[in-house]
Order: sequence, then C-alpha cells, then structure tokens
Amino acid sequence: MTAEPAAAVRPRNRRQLIVEAAGRVFSERGYHAASMEEIAAGVGITAAALYRHFPNKYALFAECANVMADRLVRTLDEVPPEASLADVLAAVTRVTVAHRASGGVYRWEARYLDRDDRRVLRGKFTRVVERVAEVVRREHPLPGEHLRAVAALGAIGSITMHHTSIAQRRLEDLLRDAALRVVAADPAAGASPRLVELPVQPVPRTRRSEILAAAVPLFERDGFATVTNGRIAEAVGLVPSALYRYFPGKADILAAACLQAAGLLTQAVDHNLRGVTGPRDALAALAATYVAYSFEYHALTTVANAEIVGLPDDLRRPLVAAQREHIAVWEQQLRAVRPDLGSRQARVLVHAGFGVVVEAGRRLRWQDSPAHRAGITALVLAALGA
Repeated sequence: MTAEPAAAVRPRNRRQLIVEAAGRVFSERGYHAASMEEIAAGVGITAAALYRHFPNKYALFAECANVMADRLVRTLDEVPPEASLADVLAAVTRVTVAHRASGGVYRWEARYLDRDDRRVLRGKFTRVVERVAEVVRREHPLPGEHLRAVAALGAIGSITMHHTSIAQRRLEDLLRDAALRVVAADPAAGASPRLVELPVQPVPRTRRSEILAAAVPLFERDGFATVTNGRIAEAVGLVPSALYRYFPGKADILAAACLQAAGLLTQAVDHNLRGVTGPRDALAALAATYVAYSFEYHALTTVANAEIVGLPDDLRRPLVAAQREHIAVWEQQLRAVRPDLGSRQARVLVHAGFGVVVEAGRRLRWQDSPAHRAGITALVLAALGA
C-alpha cells in the first residue's frame, strides 16, 4: 500500500522569506517594474498567498525598507559602546554585504514612501549615522564628522548598486578599509579646488531637446512613475499626443536624457585628462571631474540612480555600456597607482568612490561651492586609497 504524500508544511518564517525575495526583486527591477507575481514566484507561492501576508505592493516595499534599516540599527546596538571605529564599520559592512542582493531598496525609500513612513525610516538611518559619527569624533576629532560618517557609509553601501563578484571576506575588508580611510580624511585640509571644465549643456533648440530639458526636473521632483506624458507635453507647450512624434514613450525620454548626460561626462573626462602627469594625477582629475559633474547634473544623476534599473533592457543596455566604459578608465588609473589590486577589487573601490559622492552630496543638499567640491573629491580619493 502506497503512503499518501505528506501535506506541504508552511514554513514559519514565510513572511521573512517573502521580504527577502521582495528586496531582491525591488533591487533588480525597481519599485514600479516589480510585480507581486514575480515576488511570489521567488518564494514558491501564488500571488494570492502573498496577499495574505501583505495587502499591496506598497506595504511590502515599506516592510523591505524598514527591515534593512532595522538590521543596521540592531547590528550597531549589539556593538559595545567602547568598540573601535574599525569594529563599528566592520559590523556595518558585514550586514550590508550579507544582504547585498536586497540592499538596493534604499535607492527608492525616500521617493516612494509616504511622508509618515519616510520620517520613521529617516529616524532609523539617523541613528546609524549618529552612532558612526560618535566614534569618528572620538578617534578622528576633525570638523565634519557627520559628513565623513555619511560618506563612509556611502562607500560601504555602494556594494548594493553593482554586481562585481569577489570572495566575501575580501569584499568586506576592501569596503571596511575604504570607509576607514574616508572617516580619517580631512576634507578641508589644504584643499584647493582643482580646475575642472565641463562641457556646456546644449541649449534646447529643438522640440526634442526641449522635452528632455523639461522632463528631468519633473522626474526628480515628483518621481518618474508619477509624471505623466501630459505634464511633460504641457511643460513644452504641446498637446500630449504630439509628444509621440519625438519619443515613443516616457522611458525613452529618460533614457535619451541619461545618454546625453553620459556623453557630456565622457567629454569632460577626455578634456580634463589632457596633460595629466601620471596615474595619480589622473585619478585626482577623474575624481574632481566626477564630483563637478554630479553637482552640475545632480537632478539627472538622482533620477538615473533611482530609475535606470527599471528601464526595459533595450533602453538600459547602452546606458550600462557607457557606465562600464567610464569605470574602465578609473580602473586602469587606480591599478597603476595601486598594483596590489586586481581588476574586480579596483572596480569595487571605484563604485565605493561613487557612493561617497552620492551620499556626501545628499548630506550637503547638493549646495554647490568650490569648498564642497574639493572636500568630496578628497573623500573620494581617500576611499580609493590613492
């Protein structure tokens, strides 16, 4: 006699499994491109079963964002108050690397959470920054401990924004050491702004360029998903149907704007690398150029960081290719300065430098000044170990 198959047993941690799967999907696909069906499939359940745990996608997204923040807070609460800065940053690095696949959720938390949820989440991240800044102040009593703490956390958090693969222990060491260099750097120490020239942004002289110029500020202020084609058309004096003469859809507008900006960055790099005297000078020029570019085009870079991941593959592919070409220039110069680094290790540190720019820029609210540009450039070079 054949025994009846045992009934499937629902795992007690199913809610946790759902949150982990959702974090991965949100990180890979973006908030709006992710679907509840795709998340459910990642757990091996039906969408109907998923809705028994979360009433809608927003509730699940908010849970993912809070789980990530709570993890960091809990991790730091377990570190003794007298612990060294190295131990504090190592703890942050361990939990960030361990949950790398779902950590990209932080790209959208401020943009897609409602005001009350955003305030709660911001309070949790503030606790993390304060804890790190407290130890920074104790071990490196220089001005700007909060800026250095945020920049160091940006270097660590950068690992959630790319897929470069390295052995976990080596990865943790790289990021922790980069963060330690950042917090030990003095952004104001004899920093004289490097002369950087950026290409002049083209004056909108065609309908197509007018649409690009009008759309990006709307995307930054209100979020890509909530800005309609009608609003973009209205901003340039068109009826909505006329917009399709120039772009097939809203995603094409974002992709075209990002490609235009990538072209400007390439021009800036080519120009500012002329006449450099060696790889160390080249890295300084690259860092100063990228920081200047980020301040100049912070609306576009903010939108791109949050939204490119959700673009269709055919639109995202040329943007990813342009980014890889840009990173390859950094990698070559960094490995010339630091021959101890392999190719993947160098790429991890380049992304860490970009993370410094993003988080330090946000901390300064992108208030542009020669001192701010020079200070962040110094922190980027510290992250690279250059």
